[in-house]
Amino acid sequence: MENIRRVQLSEIAEFITKGTTPTTLGYEFQEEGVNFLKIECFDENGDFVESKATHISNECHERLKRSQLKSGDILFSIAGVIGRVASVTEDMLPANTNQALAIIRISDEQVYLPYVKLILTSPIVIEQFEKKKQGVAQLNLSLKDISEFSIPLPSKKEQIELAELFTKIINVISKRKEELKALDDIIKARFVEMFGDPITNPKEWKMVELGKLTTIGSSKRIFEKEYVSEGIPFYRTKEIVELSKGNSISTELFITKERFFEIKDKYGVPKKGDLLVSAVGTIGVIWIVDGSNDFYFKDGNLIRVDASEKFDSVYMKNLLENLIDDYKKQMSTGTTYNALTISGLTKLKVYDVPIELQNLFSEFVNQVYKSKVTVQKALEETQILFDSLMQKYFG
Repeated sequence: MENIRRVQLSEIAEFITKGTTPTTLGYEFQEEGVNFLKIECFDENGDFVESKATHISNECHERLKRSQLKSGDILFSIAGVIGRVASVTEDMLPANTNQALAIIRISDEQVYLPYVKLILTSPIVIEQFEKKKQGVAQLNLSLKDISEFSIPLPSKKEQIELAELFTKIINVISKRKEELKALDDIIKARFVEMFGDPITNPKEWKMVELGKLTTIGSSKRIFEKEYVSEGIPFYRTKEIVELSKGNSISTELFITKERFFEIKDKYGVPKKGDLLVSAVGTIGVIWIVDGSNDFYFKDGNLIRVDASEKFDSVYMKNLLENLIDDYKKQMSTGTTYNALTISGLTKLKVYDVPIELQNLFSEFVNQVYKSKVTVQKALEETQILFDSLMQKYFG
């Protein structure tokens, strides 16, 4: 796209603006009324999650005229999670938004809206706002920053062709993700069928503290100066989240083999069947160590639940995911919730279920996982195609 003319976003927009928080004007959020859209109302694909929308009164909506949304408006997150892009559709209206979302209203008839949405998620734009992150702990973009985004603008015919091509690939990716979710739902349904709701315990299983069944801890501190360019992989929450999804990972940090074996001899390292639980940031994601390679992990970020003869790891992973999710909901109703602790996990009460029943559940899950592996591989291949085409056209 080297020979395509480039324009600033402001050149093709009727206006670029943002909203405000109603409470600053004396208005309160309410159960029903006009949709008030925030970043969390849209998932990572920009799809609207209606249940996450809050509401304001018609009076408040009229007061906030500048940020009244129209069908076709493009929303671009400029605070918190930067670069999330969504389109406003008729079913969302009437609607308003806050200062964390820029409103981009395109006025040029030679511009195809789905193309603009596509280009705003492309490497061309991402590179422009990533440059502004250098030396900044928490980046927020201004409306001026958005207005000055430089984008390629081919003919409308080419815009439509590109948007349609990428939309087809995005739809395939979405379908694969839906298939994975359906398989996860099958596992959850089977768990409830065999053991009952993990929160209400309708089958009245005996409860026991997790710490009575196994050892729970973290790792020895690894300092930044101990990182090396190659050696034994060093995992953080980021890597565990991806591994838990069955995704391939690109290891970024390593420690020396000498340091790893020193720790292994003195304190032990994760072994097959252990559970690693994310404790900070993205909380409660669990990966069962598969024993395929040596690695070590970051203390504080991850909690290690040792494998035990007293439980099946697959069963315990599914039980803990439910219990930790409920634990997070309870904590989040208070003031600040930002971490899972070793102490909290040790005292967490879990079902004391016969190991034979746990094994039966594990066998079922392993069969479902075979299907998940196939779907996950197809998803990764489609994502690679999407990324390569993005780089080809917009890199």
